[in-house]
Amino acid sequence: MPLATIYSFIGLLIMINTVLALVTIFRKPRSISSILAWFMFLVFLPGIGFLGYLFLGRGLDRTTVRRFEEENKYNLSILGQRVHENNQKFAPKEMAPHEKLLKRYFNNMERTPLCRGNSVNFYLDGKEKFAALFEDIKNAKDNIHVEYYAFFSDKIGTLFRDHLISKAKEGVEVRVVYDPWGGKTRRDFFKPLEEAGGKVTPFITSRNALMKTRLNYHLHRKIVVIDGQIGWTGGFNVGDQYIYNSKKFGFWRDTHGRIVGTAAFGLQETFIRDWNVSVKNPKDKLERKDNYFVVPEDSGNIDIQIVTNGPESDNKTLRTGFIKMIMDAEDYIWIQSPYLIPDDSMITALVAAANSGVDVKIMIPNMPDHPFIFRATQYYANYLHKHGVQIYNYTNGFLHSKTLVMDGKLGVFGTTNQDIRSYELNFEVSAFCYDEGVAKEMKRTFEMDLEKSTLLTDKTLVQQSLWLKIKQNFSRLLSPIL
Repeated sequence: MPLATIYSFIGLLIMINTVLALVTIFRKPRSISSILAWFMFLVFLPGIGFLGYLFLGRGLDRTTVRRFEEENKYNLSILGQRVHENNQKFAPKEMAPHEKLLKRYFNNMERTPLCRGNSVNFYLDGKEKFAALFEDIKNAKDNIHVEYYAFFSDKIGTLFRDHLISKAKEGVEVRVVYDPWGGKTRRDFFKPLEEAGGKVTPFITSRNALMKTRLNYHLHRKIVVIDGQIGWTGGFNVGDQYIYNSKKFGFWRDTHGRIVGTAAFGLQETFIRDWNVSVKNPKDKLERKDNYFVVPEDSGNIDIQIVTNGPESDNKTLRTGFIKMIMDAEDYIWIQSPYLIPDDSMITALVAAANSGVDVKIMIPNMPDHPFIFRATQYYANYLHKHGVQIYNYTNGFLHSKTLVMDGKLGVFGTTNQDIRSYELNFEVSAFCYDEGVAKEMKRTFEMDLEKSTLLTDKTLVQQSLWLKIKQNFSRLLSPIL
């Protein structure tokens, strides 16, 4: 065959591949950065790129979206009325105009009311967190609802399961939602719990994931609700690496919160929704019963909004809430996140705040748990440093905490990372605490972590090798699809 014919044939294949790539990526509304990343992936990896897109680039299937839409039709007016009645017991706190707007935004977008009269206890160490959580489980009288991204079948995972088995045998209602991809947990690990009377379901996005060719959507929430009045959420998953110092990570630094009060209703409602869309048999769906939403006799005086976000909606509510906080900050905005892969709007907000004289600090890990994500995080850390944001690398182990604290008035903790995956692909939850006491405590914690961190400087950037910068830039190009 003449060489010219071979070249023409190859050129035709390249042209067809390029056209198909363009048609594929424009079928779904997406950001410019995501379009460019997928276009490169499809064009430079013909065949393999399309296979990767098939499993990682498509939106949620219509069946899943429809189940969420049906569940979101539920009338929450009775639940809202119960929160409103409890709120009347507490004197309204004075809120700044931007706090009122943030509260209203979340209520309008996610039907999440501001809940007054809560208490919050923070746990930064896995041993202390699980000891306190297990004590709450032991004291449960009526129901225990558990939802985790990673539930490993190791020492602590087995101990957690066995505590649930004991309560199920006592007649306490026990239900568990988990993401099988998170902890690589097999369903038969929970069989003893089901035999004891508990009920377990994998999250809906893991059901027939290979057949539906959707592998990119994960239940990243960590929720436990006990007796309808005690709620737990934060960054800790269930596994030995989060408790015992591992050779790879050393100390695991995270933030988890124990909430007592009507803010636990938001976590409970989230669990019920996730459970109902995940169970196969409609008879297994949960109703919003009174014993799932119990106002405690004594709690505290903290105002909290529980806010969720997921790929079933295009709202990106949590990301927008973070941007509002950053843009409204007058004194400081301090952030902790294990992954720093912000989109353009978040980058603009961070740089604008820093250039306005706001003290913007971001703390990230000093070691990887995902190589590509770590290099992309380094790229954005370098970029933000050059534009006035102070970047700190935590050196006392692995930092997995997901927090924001602003101006000594507003503190946020939960499961949401500062990356595109959390903004667009994962199912997340965060607690927004409108309380000076909480904000001051979170600030003190951040300051203690600063003592175990190193500041990124111009000198540090100069010392980075050319090969490291190449890896950072390459990972950054793929960041919208990581």
